[in-house]
Amino acid sequence: MTDNRFPRSVYGAGSEPDPRFSLANERTFLAWIRTALALVAVGVGVEALALPIHPVLRFIAAVAFVLLAVLAAVHAWLSWRANERSMRLGRALSGQTVSLVLVIGVVLATGLIAVGMFL
Repeated sequence: MTDNRFPRSVYGAGSEPDPRFSLANERTFLAWIRTALALVAVGVGVEALALPIHPVLRFIAAVAFVLLAVLAAVHAWLSWRANERSMRLGRALSGQTVSLVLVIGVVLATGLIAVGMFL
């Protein structure tokens, strides 16, 4: 029987793990996607709403939130792929490397909004 699932680089390696672990990995992927969607919503909302924020800082904060959303979405895919492949090959799972970058980015973008309100 051939395995036609995508991506072949993941599903073509090793042996099938316990479905519970694959489903947990998928839930984590979806949580990162949900986070990315929330960051896009914040970025669009900051720019679209008539908030009393300095226009330049408002735009920079909005772009920062959208870029953080892209980072979260890319991380979701890469992390899912790496963890699924690791489970199939019996290796240790990769750690969270992007979380700190996202936290710092959100804090800085929120700080821009706070500063922009007083300019």
